[in-house]
Amino acid sequence: MRCAINILVIAAHPDDEMLGCGATIAKLSKSNNVHIGILGEGITSRYPSAAEASKNDLESLKDQAKEASDFMGALSIDFAGFPDNRFDSVDLLELIKIVENWVQKYKPDAIYTHHSGDLNIDHELTFRAVLTATRPTSESIVKDVYSFEIPSSTEWSFGTLKSSFTPNVFVNVTDTIEKKISALKIYKDEMRDFPHPRSLKFVELNAQKWGSVSGVKFAEAFELVRSIR
Repeated sequence: MRCAINILVIAAHPDDEMLGCGATIAKLSKSNNVHIGILGEGITSRYPSAAEASKNDLESLKDQAKEASDFMGALSIDFAGFPDNRFDSVDLLELIKIVENWVQKYKPDAIYTHHSGDLNIDHELTFRAVLTATRPTSESIVKDVYSFEIPSSTEWSFGTLKSSFTPNVFVNVTDTIEKKISALKIYKDEMRDFPHPRSLKFVELNAQKWGSVSGVKFAEAFELVRSIR
């Protein structure tokens, strides 16, 4: 019988974890220990200033993230509370130290996080922090690092910032795609109407696309950043 492994999903904002790998979380959590870390607070960039952001809205978003993670079978979710769409206003070292703390706390065998070429600055710096915190020294715990796409962020960079998202790992999520859709419905204020990429219909169509690429009905796609065997 295969032993359970520890999985850590590190996302910039609440809902990124579900958009990027929600169906995979549901699949992995059936027989593994899945933990989620959210670096940013979310939504405050929509206000004239962060100080004017509604505290009730922020708490509601955090509650939605907790509900979604529980629904998908994750064992825990942590929030670091960095300023939304302002990760470049804090020292990268601060992000790295939070990630390092999570790595020490959960001792993950694998980490799933953002792609380096995302349009969103918080996504880009999350990737940078994860890659730095998990550099493969002799004491390294993390063996595998995967990056995921975020609709309306990864593709909207049009490959002009860094490399385009080029997945080479595909997870068959035919049995869990509907659970991902249900989890995204919990984030009721974050989703948009089709044809926006953050619509429920697009999420399903995108999973069908990657399923077609990999020979299954529905799939989530990842770019393997590195793997140590």
